[in-house]
Amino acid sequence: MLERLDALYELGDKIGYSPAEDEAHRLARRWMEEAGLAVEVDDAGNLLGGSGRDDDVWVGSHLDSVPAGGKYDGMLGVVAGIEAVERAGRGTAIAFRDEERGCAGSRARAASGRLPRRYLELHIEQGPVLLESGRPLAVVTAITGIARGELVTAGRAGHAGTVPMAGRADALVDAAELVLRIRDVAAGIDGAVATVGRVDVHPGALNVIPDRVAVSIDARAPDAARFQQLVDALGFEPTYRVEPVAMAPSVQSALRAAIEARGLPVAELASGAGHDAGILAAAGVESGMLFVRSGNGGVSHHPDEHTSDEDVALAVDVLADALTRI
Repeated sequence: MLERLDALYELGDKIGYSPAEDEAHRLARRWMEEAGLAVEVDDAGNLLGGSGRDDDVWVGSHLDSVPAGGKYDGMLGVVAGIEAVERAGRGTAIAFRDEERGCAGSRARAASGRLPRRYLELHIEQGPVLLESGRPLAVVTAITGIARGELVTAGRAGHAGTVPMAGRADALVDAAELVLRIRDVAAGIDGAVATVGRVDVHPGALNVIPDRVAVSIDARAPDAARFQQLVDALGFEPTYRVEPVAMAPSVQSALRAAIEARGLPVAELASGAGHDAGILAAAGVESGMLFVRSGNGGVSHHPDEHTSDEDVALAVDVLADALTRI
C-alpha cells in the first residue's frame, strides 16, 4: 500500500477528470484486477471492483487531489479499500471521481439511484485533534454542514488624503469589524467554525476610501440545530448550502468494535470537511468513516501532509475488520 501511495503521488496534481486523475484510475484498476476483483466503470467514471460476495457493501474514497496537495488525502482510502476487500473476501472497493471540486462522482452515482446498502471510508483526519490527544484513530459521528455566501459593508468613497478621519465612512474598516464578529460568533457555538477566505474591496485603489466591501463566509457546524444557529447568528443568506449528515449507527458500531478488539480507546469526531460518505449518507446509504491520525501538526492539502506507516497499517487492519462486521 505504501508503494501504491508513492506511485499515485508521483502523478502530481490529479484534478478531477484530468489526464493525471485518469492515470490514477488506471493504476487502481490494475490493483483491483490483481486482487481478483471484477472491475466496472460507471457513466461518471467511478471505478468499482467487486469481490462477488456482499458487493452492495462499498469501501473506498477518491483519487483526485487539490493543486499541490499531499499523498494521503483520498488516496489512502482507495488503496486501503482495495486491501480491505481483498483481505475480507467481501464487498466492493470504489474510487470516486472528482471529489475535491464538489464530489462529482458520488453525486452522479447518487443521482443514478445505483447505490450500495452500506459504505465505509477510511480518511486522514486532516486536522490536529487526534495528534494532540495521542490517539491514532477515531470513529466519525457526522459530517458537518457547509454554508457559503457573503456579507457586504457599504461606505462612502473619497480622496485618501483630503477626507478627515473623523468624517469618513470607510467600508473596509466596517468589514474588519465584521470579520472579527464572524470569528466570535463561530467561537461561541460548540463545534462550529467560520472562515473569511476572500475580501473584495471596491474601488480597490490605493488612494481612495473604499465604498463597498464583500466578505466571503464559509460556515460549518456538525448538526442541524447548531448549523442553523450559526447561519442565523451570522446573518447571511447562503448561496451554497449542504446540510449536516450523521453517520449510521450500524457502521459506527462495527468500527468501534474493531478498534476495541485491538485494546485501543475509541475516540469520536465530527468531520469538518466534506466527503463522499456525506453524499451517500444524504442519499440514504448507511455510511461510516474511520479517521486516522494526521502528522506534521495535522496539515493537509499540502505536500507536508503525513500519516505514519504504523498508523496506516493499524487503520487498514481496523478497516478490514470492520468490513467483516457490517
